[in-house]
Amino acid sequence: MEYKAEIQEADEEKYPGATVLIGNVKMKHEGIDLTCQQALYYRKLNFFKAIGNVFIKQGDTITQTSDYADYDANSKQALSWGNVVLTDPTMTLTTDTLQFDRINQKLYYQSYGTIKDETNTLKSKNGNYYLENKKFTATTRVTVVNPEHNLESNHLDYYTNSGLTYLYGPSTITNTQNENKLYSEKGFYNTKTDVSHFTKNAKLFLKERTIEGDSLYYDKKRGFASATNNIQVIDTVQNFISRGNYAELFEKKDSLYIIKKAVAISVIEKDSMFTHGDTLLVTGKPKKRIVRIYHNVKIFKSDLQGKCDSIHTNQETGYTKMYRKPVIWSEKNQITGDSIYLQSNVETEKLDSLKVFNNAFIISKDSIAENDFNQIKGRNMFGKFLKGKLKTLLVKGNAESLYYNRNEETKILETITKEISSNIEFTLEDGEIQSIKYLKESDGKTYPPSKFPEDLKKLKDFIWREDEQPKTKNDIFIKDENTPKREPLKKESKEKPKAVLKDKKKKRKSPNALKQQ
Repeated sequence: MEYKAEIQEADEEKYPGATVLIGNVKMKHEGIDLTCQQALYYRKLNFFKAIGNVFIKQGDTITQTSDYADYDANSKQALSWGNVVLTDPTMTLTTDTLQFDRINQKLYYQSYGTIKDETNTLKSKNGNYYLENKKFTATTRVTVVNPEHNLESNHLDYYTNSGLTYLYGPSTITNTQNENKLYSEKGFYNTKTDVSHFTKNAKLFLKERTIEGDSLYYDKKRGFASATNNIQVIDTVQNFISRGNYAELFEKKDSLYIIKKAVAISVIEKDSMFTHGDTLLVTGKPKKRIVRIYHNVKIFKSDLQGKCDSIHTNQETGYTKMYRKPVIWSEKNQITGDSIYLQSNVETEKLDSLKVFNNAFIISKDSIAENDFNQIKGRNMFGKFLKGKLKTLLVKGNAESLYYNRNEETKILETITKEISSNIEFTLEDGEIQSIKYLKESDGKTYPPSKFPEDLKKLKDFIWREDEQPKTKNDIFIKDENTPKREPLKKESKEKPKAVLKDKKKKRKSPNALKQQ
């Protein structure tokens, strides 16, 4: 060790074993230069204690100032305290007390410190800074702040030359411009490019959506996010949740894409509707979003199930369209047609009405006989729901019906009626037909059960699809072996029901009142 000062003296009584250095004190030791106002040098211990305006320089790049410093030349350890400021080409570190391990080129503190570089300001209670690779390890009450983001964590590694941050504990990144937030317990964040990749309990909180997943990638500047495994996207404006195992979100285009067990969940009061398909696509701004689900679509709700190849929902109008071999099960009824439209009340989100275009067919199994089916078919069908249950049904165009009439008390089968009319209106109660109104001249016959022809038991195009019905919400993920292949869409009928239908011929209050013709 080399040293010099304006005054050198000894005071064994006050400073035993020390050389007292006063005025313009300078010390050099293996690449380190130190200057201060006063110092004590303990030759036997090879220990230097600097006092007042301490300045330390290592090489050409690292400088440090403090009020006091201790330097052990044997272990090459320096301890500085009082207004400590250390700088290198990439950052400035300020703290109250700083330990400098020259052998390992490591700086560390335990009583709060701040690092500033060209991009960020980092603060923490405990910190280690490795000079060679510009790596800063911070623990306990860590924050990284820049004009656009505020990061909070309890453990992270930060590289001052690249702005890369590796997170190892519960961490939150808040966008100070729009208050979007990212949360993770393990991951990577580039503070310069705003690209992050989280791998444990990852969550992205946007203004109108929350995205969760086992793994989450987010590019803030592009407005792009992708998530993998156990994904959940919560629409905070609508009562709408999307799930799957792979998702992509494009903020600027207001679009969300989910595959791999994709499912859309519409929350309706205390009940939920689960809709699954191979692909889920949500586009548009809040309250005006379009939800498209395709292929192999299945629906489950406690009082409604369905199946089709693709489905299209407009959240603004509450209109849902089902395409390609659609089928709906409402209570005891199976409803099919070339296409099925469902109208929901936008405010309550409850089902309001039903439209079936072309080859409309409704089937319900007889309450007693396993192989007997009540059937209604026609060109188009229009239904109204009340409290989520199908209440009225209008069959318009080439309407046919086949109904098993049982005694209300004994449940004994009394008659079987087959009727043909242009238009027929039905009233239902708990899924069973209570009354029939023939709106135009009808032609039909009522048979006693013993004389009913076997070949009339099923109307033309009858198909009972009960084995395809999802009985639980988990059944929507089961692919049926007999799922029909996709065919080109047929042009839907533009025919609409008239506002008022006149009862021209017959009005029957109950099927049980029908008499044999």
